[in-house]
Amino acid sequence: MKHLFTICFLFTALVSFSQKKNKKTSADPFSGLDTAFQRVLNDQKIAGFAVAVVEKNKIIYAKGFGYRDYEKKLPVTPNTLFAIGSCTKAFTASLLGLLNKEDKIKFNKPVRQYLPELEFYNNDMNNLITVKDMMCHRTGLPRHDYSWYLFKTSSRDSLLHRIKYQEPTAAVRETWQYNNFMFLAQGMITEKLTGKSWEDNVKEKIFTPLGMSRSNFSIKDMEKSNDASLGYRVKDDSIIKKTKYYNIDAMGPAGSINSSVNEMANWVIAWINGGKFNDKEILPPAYVSEAMSSQMVIGPGLPDKELPDAYLANYGYGWMITSYRGHYRVEHGGNIDGFSASTSFFPSDSIGIVVLTNQNSSAVTGIVRNMLADRLLKISPVDWNGRANEGKEKAKKSAKEAEASMTSNQIKGTNPSHTAIEYTGVYSNPGYGKFEIELKNDSLILITPNGNGWMRHYHYDVFEVLNIDDDDGTVDTSNKENLKIQFQMNAAGEITSVTVPLQPGLDDIKFTRKPKAKDITGDELKKYEGEYEFAPGKSAKFYIKDEKTLYAFVEGQPEYELVATEKNKFSFKTLQGYSILFEENENGEIISASFIQPNGTFKAQKIKQ
Repeated sequence: MKHLFTICFLFTALVSFSQKKNKKTSADPFSGLDTAFQRVLNDQKIAGFAVAVVEKNKIIYAKGFGYRDYEKKLPVTPNTLFAIGSCTKAFTASLLGLLNKEDKIKFNKPVRQYLPELEFYNNDMNNLITVKDMMCHRTGLPRHDYSWYLFKTSSRDSLLHRIKYQEPTAAVRETWQYNNFMFLAQGMITEKLTGKSWEDNVKEKIFTPLGMSRSNFSIKDMEKSNDASLGYRVKDDSIIKKTKYYNIDAMGPAGSINSSVNEMANWVIAWINGGKFNDKEILPPAYVSEAMSSQMVIGPGLPDKELPDAYLANYGYGWMITSYRGHYRVEHGGNIDGFSASTSFFPSDSIGIVVLTNQNSSAVTGIVRNMLADRLLKISPVDWNGRANEGKEKAKKSAKEAEASMTSNQIKGTNPSHTAIEYTGVYSNPGYGKFEIELKNDSLILITPNGNGWMRHYHYDVFEVLNIDDDDGTVDTSNKENLKIQFQMNAAGEITSVTVPLQPGLDDIKFTRKPKAKDITGDELKKYEGEYEFAPGKSAKFYIKDEKTLYAFVEGQPEYELVATEKNKFSFKTLQGYSILFEENENGEIISASFIQPNGTFKAQKIKQ
């Protein structure tokens, strides 16, 4: 009886233990998430976000939190469209994977073999850079992001042309440097090899077979949807403020897709299942394996004391590779004005997580992703939201300490070398684009295709640029460290250029000045016509062509087209630092012309006819 009792006791204990174990392993990983995610919404000052979780070949969780329209209190749903930013890159690289399967492209071949119109900064880059180098960010080029972001254009060809003038900061394959232009180029390779637009390729080869019918590539299309999110940013650490959509069409292959968590979930399912969706191959299995494998080391990726089981930082093709607490994770984030995104999956665990938010540069995507990963992978949870809160407080404290210890290098009591009007003009750089400086109500305003700034004198010929709010026109004076730009002049004393610190690791980017052309009629030009004498036997002639353009001719030189810039002042269209200043008498009649050039000013008297 004693042995029988012992056996019965052991059996009961085993059954009890088994029931407890089953209860633990079958616990709902999504239990209590509503409360936890509401805390994230409140703590991170976010308008809303959506999340989807996939396991093997199906969506097991999809839900929206907060608002897609914060002012109207319209809720986020799993079908709400968000801008996914750089999560687009894996789509673009996958098109090359499909072309590779068709033997239309080889990743290790020089990229100019497929896109000869693409030129780099030097011949070494032209000869060495392969398609693969672009796919895993190892071309030697730094980001140069202000070129496309601040100086936006609707032309992909224009953006591609800028690459030739963008300086590298490393040798080819020396180090990993993220670069959006290289994914633009990949999209243009696809266009070249297929004869179809990048958008049509993605739609035909990926969106349609994955059932991503509402996903699109354009802000215009997003605005037409009845379930699309507005974009927001956080002002003064607490105010949720709506921000304008950013049209990224030209740079589309690097980040223009708009989608929902429900449709992005299908994309993740394909990756978890080796490129298949509903048992149909969407992506080549060999490419899927290669793309989510380490192709380039991003950085050390060492574990820290608090999280010793999170390490590794490598890059595949449009994917970042890491070891998350003992689990292999493939992920890519995305950020564009008003939106942040994270697309991730754990291939060995057959689990995927998509988080899309309507907050600019948001930490929420990582917080929510990691909260879900801890639950789904059944590992001890980390208070990711609490860590983020602590991190923000530490950052604020550090910023205050740095501000208190910081000393200004501003030299007081100095003045600009020129009058305000002389700094105005159109400034250009072939690797970036153009901006304009105008004089408005005694203030210099810097005007770019993506916003304006007020130029406040700092010292000498250095000005700091303060952001002007597009919504109300107010100037943001909260920043302690504003962008500082420096003007240069030639030997004749004319402002010729300005340098702007736009790319770390390189000298400030130089923008060359051209005075802005002033509208002037053919009748007004007539008073400048005639012959002007420097000395007996040496003269210059001014005459009009096409009834609207003034030309200058000096014997022994070519004729020069002139551009009106100020009252009685013209610049040479093709010569930097050369200009003409006409002098008039009290009756408004032109009596002389001064040729202003780097080696001096030469005056010629008008010969009376």
